[in-house]
Amino acid sequence: MNQHYDVIVIGGGVIGCAAAYYLSQKGQKVLLLDKGKVGGKASRAAAGMLGAQVEVTEGGPLFEMAKESRAMFPSLQYELKEHSGIDIELFQKGMLKLAMTEAEAVQIKKSITFQQKLGERAGWLSKNEVLQSEPYLSDSFVGAMSIPSDGHVNPEKLTQAFFHSAVHFGTVTKEFVEIYGFHKNSDRISGVLTNEGDFFGDQIVLAAGAWSEQLVKNCEIALPTLPVKGECLSVVTNEKLLSSTIFSERCYLVPKSGNRIVIGATMIPNTFSENVTVGGISSLMMEAMKILPTIKDSTFEKVWSGIRPQTKDGLPYLGKHPNFANLVVATGHYRNGILLSPLTGKLIANIVLGQAVPTYLKAFSLERNPKGTEV
Repeated sequence: MNQHYDVIVIGGGVIGCAAAYYLSQKGQKVLLLDKGKVGGKASRAAAGMLGAQVEVTEGGPLFEMAKESRAMFPSLQYELKEHSGIDIELFQKGMLKLAMTEAEAVQIKKSITFQQKLGERAGWLSKNEVLQSEPYLSDSFVGAMSIPSDGHVNPEKLTQAFFHSAVHFGTVTKEFVEIYGFHKNSDRISGVLTNEGDFFGDQIVLAAGAWSEQLVKNCEIALPTLPVKGECLSVVTNEKLLSSTIFSERCYLVPKSGNRIVIGATMIPNTFSENVTVGGISSLMMEAMKILPTIKDSTFEKVWSGIRPQTKDGLPYLGKHPNFANLVVATGHYRNGILLSPLTGKLIANIVLGQAVPTYLKAFSLERNPKGTEV
């Protein structure tokens, strides 16, 4: 017997779960498929930073999307808690982007000027000013950009909150489902072929992260993305060492509840291996101790890695497939998947339902010819 849905969402990471939530909330009959456990890949491995200003340093569509998505979190935390019972652990204590050299200070100050002109909250703090609020930091830096609006969430809990909220509104989920191909009919995809049989849908959403490119290879359009492994570790400290998230060009430190600190992340391109390397973790530890010397006395907790999808120009792919009218693709969010997840999910729902979308979405078209790092 054929199983038919309004929308089939492929990929149970934070993007796919967000899409399922907003679609089912709007009354769509949704099927969410994942080849493993929901939230078991890159979404689980993220640090959860909401770095709209710390990571996105140039004006343009990605910056606009990042700011808009960040603004959704204060109300989203209560919305998801109501539907799922899960606290996403939103912390808005700001970020400090450290300048470790005078050259970095020059670049960061330019970024501050640019962001202030756009009306964003950002400022320069001297080393002494930083140490007044974060006394456990070393004196190995020049100064820092203060970003009071950036924060962080628990990425696993955010993904699960989207997922359980989607289920609350009727989303059907099937885990450990391998997708072998698509049922194609002229300019539409009518269903997916899997190890658990065929599933049919009016609309298909592809949100499989770094694995999305493999799934559309037979759909007559290139979707070039680069898998980039990020390795992280976490430690538990005897006392609270940080209030703000600390970001440098070589590592970041994200303070979590229970005196945990997440330290990340390496960037190892062209691999789907999720092995954690001694070299990667030791380099992060060394950088963390340079910034926060007392972290050497902390208790080691665990290490992990995740595979993130990077595009050539750094912009995600988000929009309709040009050859198949009912296929919507959302991938390439790279290091900003957690930050961009609520707005991406909302935009996917609007695209599927033919509702209004912002003009900047054109920049994320699948038909663009991105320039930048080869992938």
